[in-house]
Amino acid sequence: MTQARRTLVSLSDTPYYHCLGRCVRRAYLCGQDFATGRDYEHRKHWAVERLRTLGEVFTIDVAAYAVMSNHYHVIVRIDAERAAELTDAEVMARWNRLFSLPLLVERYRTGETAAASETEAAQAMIADYRRRLCDLSWFMRCLNEHIARRANAEDGCAGRFWEGRFKSQALLDERALLTCMSYVDLNPVRAGIARTPEASDFTSIQQRIRAMQSSEGGKTKRDEKDRDTPPVSLMAFKEAKRHDSPNELPFSLKDYMELVDWTVRAALTGKRGAIAEDCPPLLKRLGIDEHEFLATMTPAGNRFGKAMGAVDKLREAAQRIKQRSIRGMGQARRLFPPAQAI
Repeated sequence: MTQARRTLVSLSDTPYYHCLGRCVRRAYLCGQDFATGRDYEHRKHWAVERLRTLGEVFTIDVAAYAVMSNHYHVIVRIDAERAAELTDAEVMARWNRLFSLPLLVERYRTGETAAASETEAAQAMIADYRRRLCDLSWFMRCLNEHIARRANAEDGCAGRFWEGRFKSQALLDERALLTCMSYVDLNPVRAGIARTPEASDFTSIQQRIRAMQSSEGGKTKRDEKDRDTPPVSLMAFKEAKRHDSPNELPFSLKDYMELVDWTVRAALTGKRGAIAEDCPPLLKRLGIDEHEFLATMTPAGNRFGKAMGAVDKLREAAQRIKQRSIRGMGQARRLFPPAQAI
């Protein structure tokens, strides 16, 4: 049964969410359409450009993304505290990048409101914009509508571009975040489109690898068509030299890259019975079962539903939305075993 988004997004549970959008009928409307022979891959650039813009406007940070031919994934962190700290002027400026401001708000912005009632009405509108700047539904609406309108204008048609409302999955703990980020970043490799993360176009992992190569003074191999696409502003990883920050991912870039590389090699060889000694330290430290982790990276391996996390976290989420259970309990027991079972 479809549930209201406000029941699926609870910042008291977690600020991290995995969102998924699919093209109508799962057609390749952002890739090579086999039915018509047309190439729509340029629309992937639209998605990357829009994610960058929305990351600058909303107080919602992008942790990972992957834009495929008939769907996309994005993992975000909602920062409600940052939205509360914005001044009214900053809220208006941010919202005005996406939408025209009502005349009343424009008059308040320039100090032309005369009556107290006008000022109060304008401030109420600004308070609503402030709430929207940390609202996942508004973030996804501004992403999906923008791409749908451009695609329909290009095709000279009307109607749905996306098959329905976006799907969201709450990432309830650090282990769930790490697993889901790996799942998203390795989408092209899993689909057989790319053999390596660095060859995975329109993904956050490729963007991070290119940034690393650039910072180390190395040359990055980029297609001519990619050079005009500005990169998305991605969340930073935790580094040993800095104090922990809620705006950083809770593991280091080095550990994450090592995990991704290991996952690709293990998945390609398929020798799951011989990988225990080679298991990345990050999996061991977080208590993630390496065999189940690799199984989760396979097609349809993410069998979680509305939330991903340890069993106790899933039970708490189920109680909050007044359900007896949430899909994925069995996988959670195997993937995220309790400490005494490790």
